Amino acid sequence: MRFDFTDLNLFRHIVEAGSITHGAERSNLALAAASTRIRKMELAFGTELLIRGRAGVTPTPAGRTLLQHARGILAQTERLQEDLTPFARGLAGQVRVLSNTNALTEFLPETLSSFLMAYPDISVDLEERLSDEIVGLIAEGNADIGIVAGTVDYGGLDTFPFRIAFSEVLDYDMVGLDRASAIQRFLADKANRIGRPLRLRVQLRSFDAICRLVECNVGVGIVPETTVQRTERTMAISAVRLTDPWALRELTICVRDVNSLPPYARQLVDHLRASA
Repeated sequence: MRFDFTDLNLFRHIVEAGSITHGAERSNLALAAASTRIRKMELAFGTELLIRGRAGVTPTPAGRTLLQHARGILAQTERLQEDLTPFARGLAGQVRVLSNTNALTEFLPETLSSFLMAYPDISVDLEERLSDEIVGLIAEGNADIGIVAGTVDYGGLDTFPFRIAFSEVLDYDMVGLDRASAIQRFLADKANRIGRPLRLRVQLRSFDAICRLVECNVGVGIVPETTVQRTERTMAISAVRLTDPWALRELTICVRDVNSLPPYARQLVDHLRASA
């Protein structure tokens, strides 16, 4: 049985396009060459893979099975290419990290700084997402490490404790982060669920900027406890803890399977756990 990545990619394009002609175009192949490759695959597998009709083609049961495996193989190939690319730039590896706003703003800068200094041959691709989104993306294998709120459902992920922090207020005129930030979307969702919309007067880019406007009596700010501990030394602000059950949030490290992570990604997990 002989076939290659070009065959698998062609078959995927044909099924997704519903047409051998359009699938060949997407694969940058001539129609005759594409048809020949499909026929050879069917001969190799000993079964038809496509049902051909006037309106186009659809996969047979065997074709649907092949499509599922083809997508998985091609995804792994793309992941391999991504993982090997840093080596061409002289790096030993790249770790993909997804983080919620709280961890990204308050904890990760110092932790990642010390990690990158200790491991100069490793790079980190860091992206801000909502905790629920992060869990799903980690489960699907779209990133190596996630830092999420402790209130989410982790499913079957491996998890490790990271930090505890975060104070939230919903009762007053507020100074908040940009609407696109993960933490602001989280707060808006919490407010909507209990029928209390956020009264945002100003939206800013950082927790420190929020504290500065709070000091000027513009409104109440929602910031992590660590931000208050840092800024109250130089600003005339006061912090009040909320009693809501979700007001104090654990930050948790989550990975799909810690034992299957590349060595450099496991090193970052160990570093994050040590920093906690």
